[in-house]
Amino acid sequence: MTIESITGRSPNPVPIKTSQKTEIDGDKKGSVKNTEKEDSIAITTVAQEIKKAFESSSAASAVDIDRVSSVKKALADGSYPIDADRIAKKMIQFEISMP
Repeated sequence: MTIESITGRSPNPVPIKTSQKTEIDGDKKGSVKNTEKEDSIAITTVAQEIKKAFESSSAASAVDIDRVSSVKKALADGSYPIDADRIAKKMIQFEISMP
């Protein structure tokens, strides 16, 4: 005895066949032709602009080599100005922003 679902549906899914057409050639041979449509995508102009911006930003160098070398030189010869009050304020801002 089989127990049926209260919804009336069978517990096993029923396989669904895809639709196919059969064409008859002059030799009376049946050939199967698939009628499924191909998927396609279209990228919007906004997405294309985002892609271009990402590519151009990744191509540019993130580090200014001239600035780094000038700061290194100033630190080495002791001419780099250090503002302790500004550094302390930035450290406090950072600590406040942390959870």
